[in-house]
Amino acid sequence: MSVTNAAVSSQVTAEVPTGPCGDDDCGIRDVLDRLGDRWTVLVIVELSKGVRRFTALERAIPGISQRMLTVTTKRLCRDGLVERIAYPTIPPQVDYQLTPTGRSLADTVFGLADWSRDHKTAIATARDQWDADHPDELR
Repeated sequence: MSVTNAAVSSQVTAEVPTGPCGDDDCGIRDVLDRLGDRWTVLVIVELSKGVRRFTALERAIPGISQRMLTVTTKRLCRDGLVERIAYPTIPPQVDYQLTPTGRSLADTVFGLADWSRDHKTAIATARDQWDADHPDELR
């Protein structure tokens, strides 16, 4: 490699960030892991409507099992996105609500939903074009 190529190569390497946050660990992998599971976004959307009891959450989210709702709410509580409020009654009564951090995430989720809605047709058109141009790929 010539001296000129080495200089250009080092400049390019220095200008390209190592990830979406540059060199620091902004936590994006943790957030994407949490949001990428099947139920988290649905729980956050439901809780953005207000305080919900466990059974109300379970009824509002079609297909979620009691176990998965328990696991999801525990993870969201651990991450500081949801607050669990237990009342000393018989039978036990538990409410869930978004924390301020959870509400700010809900705003972002709704922004992503708006973007998806606005670009749904363009994405479908691009996919149809790709499939027509590349019939043997991604299937």
